[in-house]
Amino acid sequence: MERAFTPLDCLLPAGNLKFCLLILNQPFNKGHFHCLWSKAALRACADGGANHLYYITEGSQDSFLPDYISGDFDSIQPEIKEYYKVKGCELIETMDQDLTDFTKCLQILQKKIEKKGLQGKHKLHVDTGLEGSWCGLIPIGNSCESVTTTGLRWNLTNQVLKFGTLVSTSNTYDNSGIVTIETDKPLLWTMAIES
Repeated sequence: MERAFTPLDCLLPAGNLKFCLLILNQPFNKGHFHCLWSKAALRACADGGANHLYYITEGSQDSFLPDYISGDFDSIQPEIKEYYKVKGCELIETMDQDLTDFTKCLQILQKKIEKKGLQGKHKLHVDTGLEGSWCGLIPIGNSCESVTTTGLRWNLTNQVLKFGTLVSTSNTYDNSGIVTIETDKPLLWTMAIES
C-alpha cells in the first residue's frame, strides 16, 4: 500500500501530519520550533540536544518536556539532566561508543514506532514552497537492500543504501513536486527548509 503525505505539512497552519521531533546537539532556529513542538506526536533529545531545548525555551521549560532523552550523557549539562529527570522525562543511557548519539536516539525512536509499518511505498508532496534545495535518504540501524525513488535529481533503482557504501544525503528534486520512495527497510527522510 502506498502512503502519501507532505513532509512540510507540519509547518503549514492547517497541517496535520503526524511526525516525531528529534532535537540534536546543534543550534537550531527558533522560528519553526513552536509549530513543530506543538504538532509532534513524540519528542526526543539526543544527549546535548537537551541543552539546546532547555535554553531555547528559557522561562517556559515546564511546557517543553521531551518524551525521552538518550545518549551516553557526556554532552548534557548535569543540572539540565537533573532538571529533566525531576520533571519525569525518560532518560535512556546508551553507552555504545561505536554509534553516535543521533544514531542511538534514532534506534530508540524506531523501536517506539516500529508497529506503524515503516517500510513500503511512500509518496511525498514536496511542492509547498517551504522546501529548501537539498534532501536525502538515510538507512536507520541496518542497510536497506532495495530502494527505488522517483522525483529526485539522482533517482535510485533497487539500490542498496548502507553506511560505508551508498547513503543518499546530498540529493535534490526534479521539480515534479512529487517524490516516491519504495523501500524494504525503514529510512530517514531529510530535507532542507527554506528560511
